[in-house]
Amino acid sequence: MNYWTELSIEYANQKSYLDDLFQVYPTIPEGIREINQTIWKKVEQAFESQDNISLIRELLKLDLFPIKDSYIAFLKRDSSAIERNPKTINRICGRLYEMGLEKIFEKCTEPKETNRQIGPLFRRWLNKRTLGIQPVGLDKFISSDEDAILEGSDQELANFARNVLNYQREKGLDFVARFNKQYIIGESKFLTDFGGHQNAQFADAIATLQTPNVNAIKIAILDGVLYIKGENKMYKELTTKYKNYNIMSALVLREFLYQL
Repeated sequence: MNYWTELSIEYANQKSYLDDLFQVYPTIPEGIREINQTIWKKVEQAFESQDNISLIRELLKLDLFPIKDSYIAFLKRDSSAIERNPKTINRICGRLYEMGLEKIFEKCTEPKETNRQIGPLFRRWLNKRTLGIQPVGLDKFISSDEDAILEGSDQELANFARNVLNYQREKGLDFVARFNKQYIIGESKFLTDFGGHQNAQFADAIATLQTPNVNAIKIAILDGVLYIKGENKMYKELTTKYKNYNIMSALVLREFLYQL
């Protein structure tokens, strides 16, 4: 098995992994969502007058609809369907009236899910000089062959990798660096659970590792449940199918880079 993967598994199972990982991914829930007061006034009026059509229309204008229902996304994308499907509207409104205005407001102002806040945290961690050097812009990055980390958006990093390193994926990158005159590209993911979206995130990182003919060392900086020993699909694939890939925790990334 890849040494850095093995080291990451050992770290996650024997040391204060979650405590240390919080330095990389401080996933503190945000405060409640701001809610447009003009829209909310109309929601209250529609609720009090039991105007189902107006109630749905106004609630759909908010960032978060107060109930989970498989038909909401369709109504949001095609507002004309509201008038054409009175039974669906009445069914949804029945649930809303049962909740009451106070609960509706509470649901509409819930914080964003933690998963959706994770994206920029890895880059913030890099900007704390955690790897020993401060990430730099493109001009400075290409002006020498010294150790450096490229700063920029995921698309800016991917553009550099396409133009210079023959990276062919459309997907952006989270990490582009040069250590000991070798280029390194990679993606970072915090896999918080098994199944669905998280499995897709894992597969996405693997796809970057499998991109052919890239003139760089390819790595996947993965953290979370994939290192839990057991019968889960991620761990099994990590230790069998992908055991020779450069998959590692952010917590061992520094050691990996400086041994190149």
